[in-house]
Amino acid sequence: MTISESLLDKAALCRMLGSPEFPLLSKEGDIIIGGAFSIHTQITKPLLSFTDPPKRLICSRFNFREFRFVQTMIFAIEQINNSTSLLPNISIGYKIFDSCGSTVSATRAAMALMNGQERTLGKNCSSKSSVHAIIGTSESSSTIAMLQTSGIFQIPVISHFATCACLSNRREYSSFFRTIPSDYHQSRALAKLVKHFGWTWVGTVRSDNDYGNNGMATFIKAAGQEGVCIEYSEAISRTYPQSQAARVVRVIRNGSARVLVAFLSHVEMDMLLEEAMKQNLTGVQWVGSESWITAGHLATKRHLDILIGSLGFTIRKSKIPGLREFLLQVNPSQNPQNSLLREFWETTFGCSFQSSLDGQSQGRQCSGSERLDDVDNTFTDVSELRISNNVYKAVYAVAHAMHNMLNCSHHGEKLNQSCIWRDKFEPVQVLKNLQGVNFTLHSGERVYFDDNGDPAAIYDLMNWQRSPTGETVFVTVGSYDALLPNGKQFTMNGINITWACTQVPQSVCSESCVPGFRQAVIKGKPVCCFSCIACAAGEISNTSDSAECSRCSLEYWSNEDRSLCVAKAVEFLSFEETMGTLLTALSLFGASLTLVVSIVFFQFRDTPLVKASNSELSFLLLFSLTLCFLCSLTFIGRPSDWSCMLRHTAFGITFALCISCILAKTVAVLIAFRATGPKNTVPQCSALLQRASVLSCTTLQVIVCVLWLTLAPPFPHKNTAHATEKIILECNLGSVIGFWAVLGYIGILAVLCFLLAFLARKLPDNFNEAKFITFSMLIFCAVWITFIPAYVSSPGKFTVAVEIFAILASSFGLLFCIFAPKCYIILLKPERNTKKHMLGRNNAISL
Repeated sequence: MTISESLLDKAALCRMLGSPEFPLLSKEGDIIIGGAFSIHTQITKPLLSFTDPPKRLICSRFNFREFRFVQTMIFAIEQINNSTSLLPNISIGYKIFDSCGSTVSATRAAMALMNGQERTLGKNCSSKSSVHAIIGTSESSSTIAMLQTSGIFQIPVISHFATCACLSNRREYSSFFRTIPSDYHQSRALAKLVKHFGWTWVGTVRSDNDYGNNGMATFIKAAGQEGVCIEYSEAISRTYPQSQAARVVRVIRNGSARVLVAFLSHVEMDMLLEEAMKQNLTGVQWVGSESWITAGHLATKRHLDILIGSLGFTIRKSKIPGLREFLLQVNPSQNPQNSLLREFWETTFGCSFQSSLDGQSQGRQCSGSERLDDVDNTFTDVSELRISNNVYKAVYAVAHAMHNMLNCSHHGEKLNQSCIWRDKFEPVQVLKNLQGVNFTLHSGERVYFDDNGDPAAIYDLMNWQRSPTGETVFVTVGSYDALLPNGKQFTMNGINITWACTQVPQSVCSESCVPGFRQAVIKGKPVCCFSCIACAAGEISNTSDSAECSRCSLEYWSNEDRSLCVAKAVEFLSFEETMGTLLTALSLFGASLTLVVSIVFFQFRDTPLVKASNSELSFLLLFSLTLCFLCSLTFIGRPSDWSCMLRHTAFGITFALCISCILAKTVAVLIAFRATGPKNTVPQCSALLQRASVLSCTTLQVIVCVLWLTLAPPFPHKNTAHATEKIILECNLGSVIGFWAVLGYIGILAVLCFLLAFLARKLPDNFNEAKFITFSMLIFCAVWITFIPAYVSSPGKFTVAVEIFAILASSFGLLFCIFAPKCYIILLKPERNTKKHMLGRNNAISL
């Protein structure tokens, strides 16, 4: 768009909208700064008809706070005009209009500020803007409405109080600047504040305009990231009927959240407070936005029961030297024709300058000599200069931009008045220089704008506290600096905080889950509403409000409270436990009994019965049975590398030796009886052959064991798969083939021995050893056949117990079946221990 096109568009807009007739306050100067403030907070919209021209909008309800902003702007301009270092020899004037807190009035004010004539309706609009920059307004919606008009012509607008984050959109609002931080930062700071005190369940209420809607949207998003849930979100507007405010208060009363985040302008806050007082709303922790958290007109004894303990962020306060003295000098006598000054005076002192037609005054007559020193209201209170300081900074920002644009400079102590004044310059030049301003005020505060036209976001956390005199005081209890890294932005300064209740309020949808429990979201409710479910076995949560339980590592298990992982109990068959002690006793008893039998056989080694039993093989068999009993001890105790290798190989070799001896005895019986001749002469079985058979059978098992230990030996293993709550310390076989080869070889020998003994069971003899061997092998095979499924299915240490039981049972079976009858004859029936009795009537040949 060219400059001429812009001017035509401006003229067209001016003719269509019109403008207020006169500025409320004005002063001529080389540079004109416009101002738009909500000097009145209520606007009366006339009824519209198609027959009569529309009437003027009527603004009412004087706002002392906004009027202080107006006077602060004038004070800053006068201060600059009296300065010899800033814009030397250049005067600054002003035109100030009332936006009435309305977008319509803000638009009309913008048109009047851009237009060079005072009256525009029905007349031509000038081609040049009457102001070089505009300061205002105090509301985001009004500022947006003003920018939609002034932005077309690139007239810079600097707001002291419009905080909507939407205004940081440089593409849409390229001519906008502000001296107050964006609500983007304030909303995030409020979310961190709420999270800091553990309030995860809050209610919200907002102004139904750009300020409230955008600020609350940012807060809700930031709160969600902090794990905070919103129970309800209500909106209120100054244009709504009072019934809407009553409904919002009822929602707050009926809600379960005890913390209320109020993103409201001070006008909507007034409405809400009035209704809250009617419904006696107490016990709610208010968290406020900067718009009302330091509003002095709300901090009255009337509101204290409701707002005591309120928390909220606000920009840092400052001091403006000389401002209070300047404010106290405001008087209608400065401009007797100015209606705004008269209205201010009348409202302040409750008097009137007008007289009735009959000469009687209407109420108390104003003299004009009243003293503002005697008044304590929002206008004269300069103890909390926050927004006023923003107005002050905005004026100085324009002055510094113009100073740079006009190439003003000074050399040394004597000023070189070399400002190059130009009657005509484009607004875009002011914009460019305003973007680059960077200066420091007399207070030491640095002023600059980022790429979006925003200042640095630094807030103080305010707390409403009661003074000893019963007054409300604002106490700084923390701070927020958006320039710091995340995690260090929000800090508390250690000052005691006053709460709405006697202690820190609790505002949660569900009580915290203690360690050992996890949160489970309730279907249909926000994530902050949850039930607490105990962690499963093997899982823990060691913090409160854990979202999930964490599983313990393989060697650890959860304690009873499910709050700590403890080392799993290590299980193995030990000597100390009952089962281990019993099996040890049985093993030692079997070995001792075998030794007793050996002693008996040794004592009676010259008797016919012992000789007939092949004493050499009998002693070797008793020796192997002793080893069989003792080898079961290697299965008891904590498994180690040596015990794991020893237990299976010792078991395999000793049993192979034992069965080999029995097999040799069985073969000897068969050979002896089959070789019986007609003359009853019996060829004796070669002792060398028996020894060779025992040695060869045992050696073969030894070879198998050596190969097993060489290729894949057994080793200790922590079994965590079979039982989740404990570790089973066992011996891994290493090679399953090796184990079953050892066991299978013993089985082959046992089956072969059983078959041979079975064939010899009916041989003629009073003492036929073959039938006792048959019984012993039957028991042996039954035990080990039963052992296989029991071994496979038994858990943990019972697997070892089953194996020991099989060893002991088969060993006792062999001992009793083979040697018990012989000991019975030797000790109790010695008359039968004769050669004659051994041969019997059949004259069978003895063994």
